[in-house]
Amino acid sequence: MSSEIDIDGLRKYIGSKIEEEDEASRAPLFGLVAAFDRDEPVPTNGEAIPPGWHLVYFHSFARKATLGDDGLPTSGGVIPKMPFPRRMYAGTSLVFHHPLLVGDSLKRETELTDITLRSGSTGPLIFVTQTRRIFTQRGLAIVEESYTVFRDAVKPGELSSIPTRSTPPAGLPWARQIVTDPVSLFRYSAVTFNAHRIHYDRSYATTDEGYPGLVIHGPYSQQCLIDLARDKNSTRTIAAFTQRARAPLFDTAPFEVTGRPVDSGAGAELWATTPAGSVAMEVKLRFC
Repeated sequence: MSSEIDIDGLRKYIGSKIEEEDEASRAPLFGLVAAFDRDEPVPTNGEAIPPGWHLVYFHSFARKATLGDDGLPTSGGVIPKMPFPRRMYAGTSLVFHHPLLVGDSLKRETELTDITLRSGSTGPLIFVTQTRRIFTQRGLAIVEESYTVFRDAVKPGELSSIPTRSTPPAGLPWARQIVTDPVSLFRYSAVTFNAHRIHYDRSYATTDEGYPGLVIHGPYSQQCLIDLARDKNSTRTIAAFTQRARAPLFDTAPFEVTGRPVDSGAGAELWATTPAGSVAMEVKLRFC
């Protein structure tokens, strides 16, 4: 199959860019606080928006006719049409230059920065990197590298392969159990306008994609890890955050987020772990 993929043809799209505008309004922040059941006030006009919450802006308002079977747009962004129908979150890198403030006018530049073909245990995979730069009237605020993997469909009746990774270190000082359910996942999908059916359509997730349950959004676990770090370091500001996805998480059982300070408190290492105790997400974080 990999020999039939025109990776050079896909790589010709590298460098494609689009620009969008939005406003850092307050309304979706209420939805985010509710989705994560956070015991914290929603920022008011002129106040800083917590790190990671920028994902409630710059939605893709693609028309229904442009959506694929999975609920996601098949056109309109910088990613060309892919030969594989399934896509999954593979990680993200965030650099926070200065916080967004409620009421800011926002501009985002999205650039397609890499496409590579790799071989995995289930067959060929295409990894795509998008670099997003968010600007306010004060200049560059956030640089986000988003990593997505595309792969072939699951054959009818088969289950999706779920990798098992190593376990995180034992005895970590930061730990929190995350209990998800269809309502919290739907709320997060709604506030981020994420129409990917694996997160809210159980029949599609289990029958069409072969998963054991609803898939927890990669950015959902990302926010749980960011919030754990800032709750444990309320006087420090997060400057950079890098998360790599190692295995998916599902709503069928609670998962755990853990972590520890490193570099004399200048940074942190964090993990999200499956109910079996293996690594689902691993994170490196740096404070200002």
